[in-house]
Amino acid sequence: MNATQYVLTARNIMATHLVTFAPDTSIFEAIRVLIRRQISGAPVVGASGLLLGVLSEHDCLRVLSSDTFYAGEQEEAGFVRDFMTAPRLTIASDLDIYAISHHFLNNSVRRLPVVEAGRLVGQVSRRDVLRGIDQISRKRLPRKVYPDYRQPAQPSVPRSPQLHPRV
Repeated sequence: MNATQYVLTARNIMATHLVTFAPDTSIFEAIRVLIRRQISGAPVVGASGLLLGVLSEHDCLRVLSSDTFYAGEQEEAGFVRDFMTAPRLTIASDLDIYAISHHFLNNSVRRLPVVEAGRLVGQVSRRDVLRGIDQISRKRLPRKVYPDYRQPAQPSVPRSPQLHPRV
């Protein structure tokens, strides 16, 4: 297959070694994991690998507005299942990078879970798409460069007249 015809898919760019949470994980433990791993969110999966939701930093901020946060025992403030959001958008592993990019441009999400038969198989982040763009750009055939019509033309330097000896 010609390199210019090859289109990356979610399978090619997705992360497969993911931090995931169980729904019964303490919300405070989940927050500590997000901080320690320096990630902005993670999928929530059931025992059988089914995607149940996503826990993001945004979801975790709701801990402060919950009544249980101010109750005596903060470790009892809740579980991941109490704060996660349902996965409103998932993608298939064969979805191409152009469609994935379209999803990111039209939805305010940072990550897209990749599912097959309801089971989480990976995740594509915005950064994964950027890596894919970089990979595509490195494989492209060089194109002839034309002057940029938006830039003023460089003034041409007049050549000095050639002196020809008289015969």
